[in-house]
Amino acid sequence: MGSEWSGAAGPGRGALLFLLLLLLVVLVLLLLGCSRPLALRRGPGQVGYLPAPGLVRRRTARRARRPGALPPPYPNGWYRLLDSAQLPRGAVRSLALLGEQLAAFRTQDGQAYVVDAYCPHLGANLSAGGRVVGNCIECPFHGWQFQGEDGKCTHIPYAEKVPEFARVRTWPSCEVNGMLLLWYHCEGIGPTWAVPQQREIVTGEWVFRGQTEHFIDAHIQEIPENAADSAHLAFLHGPGILGGSDLRYTRSKLWDFMKHIWKAEWWPELEPNKHCSRLLVQHSATIFGKHVSLMDLTVSVRQVGPGLVFLIFEHAVLGHGIILQTVTPLEPLLQNVVHKIYYQKNIPAIIPKFILRAECIQFERDMTIWNNKQYLPKPLLVREDSSIQKHRRWYAQFYSEKSMRLPVQKEGLDW
Repeated sequence: MGSEWSGAAGPGRGALLFLLLLLLVVLVLLLLGCSRPLALRRGPGQVGYLPAPGLVRRRTARRARRPGALPPPYPNGWYRLLDSAQLPRGAVRSLALLGEQLAAFRTQDGQAYVVDAYCPHLGANLSAGGRVVGNCIECPFHGWQFQGEDGKCTHIPYAEKVPEFARVRTWPSCEVNGMLLLWYHCEGIGPTWAVPQQREIVTGEWVFRGQTEHFIDAHIQEIPENAADSAHLAFLHGPGILGGSDLRYTRSKLWDFMKHIWKAEWWPELEPNKHCSRLLVQHSATIFGKHVSLMDLTVSVRQVGPGLVFLIFEHAVLGHGIILQTVTPLEPLLQNVVHKIYYQKNIPAIIPKFILRAECIQFERDMTIWNNKQYLPKPLLVREDSSIQKHRRWYAQFYSEKSMRLPVQKEGLDW
């Protein structure tokens, strides 16, 4: 990392310029409303593609790109369905993910359940007009009622007897850290590990300050693999965030006075937490070549299974907080990624909102790579890339012998 990593510098003109820029950002965000949580949603194809005149960017890029020899599309593990607040008592929600059509509903006593969306009677969609009755979801077609706990049919309005085998498939689910999550396993095996609670969220020490949502046209494995690719940090994420996320302009001379410096180390955990991995990231920055200690930041990252990431921020002055990252496969090459930030309640909301904005810029730089790259099962690596191969061996545990594999796509990526 060179002398910039440990070097000290007084409040010179570089630091002063940075503080002025930070003040400007703060004032703008204050005008936008400091008390409201940040809410940023990028629609499919909105970011991560370079413009192609006269053509639809996302569709064109997907058709022109060769996907490569992809791993199975849906690893085994826990995945976010929605936020708990999005499923109030008595509500039914339609969900399409992991190659399945599902219905989530919450009973009046507050319990949430997830079942297959299609009624086994004549195939009506339970989430399209169905309603909650007691602890059951009622089919909108003939009024059959199915228990959320085990899927068993308990009532058929016009039948004297309910067949013993009449039931709808249920899915293991849990509610942790304000989210409803679903367990997926290609062989129907039940959960083999639990989603950890973040104590500070449960106790209210850290409060919700914002959320971003993105849609990525790539295989799910590409996203966490970035954690083991330390070499890309300096090249892709080294240019200052003032340069934005459009890779055509991130290295503009206009913003060249600011540089991000990264030091990262990735490793897998051992039993009984072999489904987890760790990443320690230390960040600093320079303004006109001078180290700005105000931007020193440590991020302790824990990947839990294939689709959950806990990023804990530690700053000497600005306190502590966490970004929860969830990656949910909607289609084989379409991922829904949500970042939710919680931060110390005694820290002004503007701080975590600024952190989430900055993280969003860096994440969208990665999106341009993911949306356009090819997956290589046998990449050409150098010695310094050894963590990438280690990460692939660790991630392989989430696939099974019966994991669905996709046929080789020769014409493009439309599913």
